[in-house]
Amino acid sequence: MSDKNKEMNREIYENPLITRYASKEMAEKFSDDKRFRLWRKLWIALAESEKELGLDITDGQIAELKKYADDVNYEDAAAFEKEVRHDVMAHVKAYGKQATSAAGIIHLGATSCFVTDNAEIIMVDDALDTVLEKLVNVVNNLKNFAVRYKDMPTLGFTHCQPAQLVTVGKRACLWIQDLLADIDALVSLKDSVKLRGVKGTTGTQASFMELFDGDGEKVKLLEKKVVNKMGYDKVFAVTGQTYPRKFDYAVLSVLSQIAQSAYKFANDIRLLQSMKEIEEPFESTQIGSSAMAYKRNPMRSERVCALSRFVITLPLNTAITSSTQWFERTLDDSANKRIVTAQAFLAVDGILKLYMNISENLVVYEKMIEKHVREELPFMATENIIMECVKAGKDRQKMHEEIRKISMKAAENVKLYGKENNTIDLIKQNAEFAAVHDRLSDILDPRKYVGRAPRQVEEFIAEEVDPVLKKYSEFIGLKAEISL
Repeated sequence: MSDKNKEMNREIYENPLITRYASKEMAEKFSDDKRFRLWRKLWIALAESEKELGLDITDGQIAELKKYADDVNYEDAAAFEKEVRHDVMAHVKAYGKQATSAAGIIHLGATSCFVTDNAEIIMVDDALDTVLEKLVNVVNNLKNFAVRYKDMPTLGFTHCQPAQLVTVGKRACLWIQDLLADIDALVSLKDSVKLRGVKGTTGTQASFMELFDGDGEKVKLLEKKVVNKMGYDKVFAVTGQTYPRKFDYAVLSVLSQIAQSAYKFANDIRLLQSMKEIEEPFESTQIGSSAMAYKRNPMRSERVCALSRFVITLPLNTAITSSTQWFERTLDDSANKRIVTAQAFLAVDGILKLYMNISENLVVYEKMIEKHVREELPFMATENIIMECVKAGKDRQKMHEEIRKISMKAAENVKLYGKENNTIDLIKQNAEFAAVHDRLSDILDPRKYVGRAPRQVEEFIAEEVDPVLKKYSEFIGLKAEISL
């Protein structure tokens, strides 16, 4: 791009999903080149199949179509569209201007949705592969993190209040489990992908019945041939003019689920960073705040949440489109679809780039985690202390009352006076607890309060995570550079 064009671009709005967030790879998945080359590939597949089934189409015409398959003459197409106000016919005319001998057989018997809808499904299917690749790499990053920190006790939270201890690795398994569900949903969606096929204007294949003199078996074979040439074997059994728009809702629902998982992870990281326990990566020259130079804002996690919020809202849009398709179709889906599907994928791509980067480079402050555990563990250990005293012959109800009074006093010390939790000191000073005075260090070992968390991590990784990573091992190793 010339400097002059760059300057011109500053004078108009540019989509930040392209300029800031999504990868070049994903942007290319929905590019004009990708779309219109697919149109031409579909027209070639149609012409070849029609020729194979006996229509008067020559090898020379097919050869000329293939000659210009990737050489889209955009200026001609734009001029024709200005004239005819129809994008598909504009490209038919532009293609015919190049492949002159084949001009009369391009799009023979087809309706616009033959190219627009089949191409759209193929583009979506291809983009799902890129999403899957990034998902697998996030899972791999989080697996490594979970294994490394499977034994490290940390405060668990319910209602955002300190609860029983978990481990850092166990918490990471919650993030992974969400992503495994997303992979399952994505793969299930891909397994169900069908092309619109060769159906004609209202889905009856009437135009093709005319071309083949009423031979329905040839019309059925035509569809099969075209679809196979495009690399697929399944089509929607019946359609109107378009493929069922519920497919778009299914796609956006999967993307929304991925965004939900990413949002949960990023929110957790934002909270942990505020507690100074775990941080996202922060470069040595990075500025956290324009005013407060000391700040280390979790800007990548915040960006994940921002983009995820956008994606989570989009399935409603496709649900409305699906539910408002009149009879065999209306055109109010067209302009909407140009925006929604591509932008959803671009946003999810941006989300997963960030997720990959953050999950690979998380910074854990072990001493801070230990400090917070020490502050809350005395309260959590009181039940164990009571039980040990009962084993030594004490009355359970009496010991419960003694612990209650001590806990109230310690809580007052923390909340009213900002001092340390002195529950253990008060227990040491109380003769009723003499039976455990010399065992308090052992009782207060945080590892005794994490239950089966370390084993749960090992089992989860071995039984559920590793099989997925093995299945998609060729994807592992992808890196995500974040430049902004």
